Order: sequence, then structure tokens, then C-alpha cells
Amino acid sequence: MHKNFKYKLKNLSLLNTLFLILTPPASISLTVLWIYFDGFDYRLLLLGIFFYILSGVSITAGYHRLFSHKAYTAHPIVKAFFLIFGAAAFQNSLLKWASDHRIHHNQVDTEKDPYNINEGFFYAHMGWILLKSSNEFDPKYVKDLTNDPLVLFQHKYYFPIAGFFGIALPTFMGWFFFDSFLGGLSVGALFKVVILHHSTFFINSLCHYIGNTPYTDSNTAKDSWLMALLTFGEGYHNFHHFFQADYRNGIKWFQFDPTKWFIKFLAWIRLADKLKITPKFKIVGAKLQMKLKQAKARYSLDEEKYKELESIKEKIVETLKLIEDLKNQYAQARAKLSQINSLELKRRIEIAKVEFKYNLNAFNLILNNRELA
Repeated sequence: MHKNFKYKLKNLSLLNTLFLILTPPASISLTVLWIYFDGFDYRLLLLGIFFYILSGVSITAGYHRLFSHKAYTAHPIVKAFFLIFGAAAFQNSLLKWASDHRIHHNQVDTEKDPYNINEGFFYAHMGWILLKSSNEFDPKYVKDLTNDPLVLFQHKYYFPIAGFFGIALPTFMGWFFFDSFLGGLSVGALFKVVILHHSTFFINSLCHYIGNTPYTDSNTAKDSWLMALLTFGEGYHNFHHFFQADYRNGIKWFQFDPTKWFIKFLAWIRLADKLKITPKFKIVGAKLQMKLKQAKARYSLDEEKYKELESIKEKIVETLKLIEDLKNQYAQARAKLSQINSLELKRRIEIAKVEFKYNLNAFNLILNNRELA
């Protein structure tokens, strides 16, 4: 345990500490009682999963990507949904959550980072929440959010909203639909909260421990497909810390990021708009820069070869940016039914793609100490 945390133990929040410590054994005990008295019913398990998904997505797509990072805009109905079931996850009000998260990005890995991983794994995972200071938020980091009446309403009535939608509603549904008060309370309410807590906490702890750093090594955030499975797609944390405004965490189509797919679905049914995407040339540029940096450290590249690779990297980035600009011009020309301009732009795009592939191959071959044919 980090020495600073031992000092902070004097400032424990009784409410937070009791809630985090007691909910796991309470959920297990009540589950045992449910199965003993009422018998196992898979429908109650599905009820718990249903509420788990509602609150989990409300944290990742709502609290995180919508409110904290402004990665897209959403219809007021969607915002209200996220605020309701985000509260049901018992991770504090949106104002507090977003304040902490924005400070984390702004002060990552420093003493001002609310869940600084350098304080130790336990501290970053949940230790910081046990402190009295974790109940306060910094208004200067959430000025934009304090102008939203829905956000202010949720902050003012956080406990009633969390209690009703997080505990009372799933408990009632377990009793009303499946004749099991214990099943609704244990699985639909408490177990859902416990799993959600630690899924989210993994982003602050394990996502700064496990994985690789393909985009930046300026902080401890890591990309991990395993963590993505446990966190609704939030495991591509290295990418997120470098391109935090992007509505995606997993940028490749096959990367597990259900939050990204859900946001895309909301856009498809016109409940979300202005989805922010990092330009490809910036992403590729960051990856190549990291490859270059790692190669220099690993293979002790001489200055001449390093400059050569850096020059090729710049050509790759410039070519990708050109392709993006040409594609935008091509779309505009097509909209204006300008066939001559469309054909010329299409030809230039194909030439630029050939140049991009040539330079990328050259970069990789030189980097691997092979002769360029």
C-alpha cells in the first residue's frame, strides 16, 4: 500500500466505505437465500443482466463519452436515459463523475490525478473512492455541464434516482413478474451494482497496468482487448488517452467496443449526432511515431536512419491527409453532379493510395533492417 494512502486512511468516507465493503457480501448472501427459498430462475438472472447493461452503457456511452468528452451530441431523451441509469450504477452524480474524469485526463499520473495509478493498484481501483474528498467535485472542470438543467436535476436528486432505478425498480420487477422479492433484490439490484463497480474500476486500475502502448507512452494508459471485454469496450485505453474526443475506443471494426456500436445505432435512428472521429492520418502518425521511438530504443538506430524513417513517416501522414481532403472534394463533386471533376478526383485518390502503400512498405522494411527492393 502506498505511503500516501496510509495517511489518507484518516479521512475515510464512512458512507462510501460501508457501501463498497458491504454490497459484495450482501449480494452473495441474498443470492444464496433467493436460491434456497425460491429456487433458481434463469429469468431473474436475465433481469440482472438487463439492468447491468442499462447502467453499464449509461456510464460508458453517457457519463463517459457523451458528457465527459463531448464525443457526440444526443437527444434529450437519450441524455435523460443515461442520467437515470447512470445514477442507478451508484457511481455518483454526473457532475462529480465528469469532474473526476476530466481532472484525470488533465493531470494523469500526477498527484492531482484523482485515481493516480502511481499511488498503487488498490488506490486507483477503489481506494480513492473511500476518501471523504471523493464526495466533492471541482466546478471549474464542469462549467459546461452546470448549464444543463437535466444534469443539475440529476445532481440534486441523485440519491432518490439511484435508489429507485438502481434498487427499488429491479427488486419490484423481480417480485411482480417472477414472484421473487429476494431474486430481484440480490441479482437485479445488488449483484448488478457490484459487477458494474468493479468493471468501471478496472478502467482506472487494470487499464493502466495490462496491455500495450501503440499510440503514446506519455502516460500509463494501455490498450487491452481483455479489458475491453470487461468494460463495454473501454479497454482500448491508450488510444482513448491520446484521442479522447473520439466517440470510439476500439477503432477497428473487429475490436470489441459495444459502446461504439450503441452510439452508432443511436445515430442511425437519429437520436445522436456529430459523432467525432479522429482523422486517420493522425492515428497512423501516432502509431508510426511510437514504432520509431521503440525501434530507436531497442535497436539503437543511428541518426541518419532515424531521420530517413522520420522523413518517410511525414510523407505517409501527408499522403493520408491528402487522401482525406480529396475524398471530401470527391463527395462534394458527386453532390453537384460534376462528372469531370469526380473522375479527376477519383484518379488522384488512387494515385495517392499507391503512394501511401509504397511509403508505408518502405518504412516497415527499413525499420526491420531489410533492403528496399
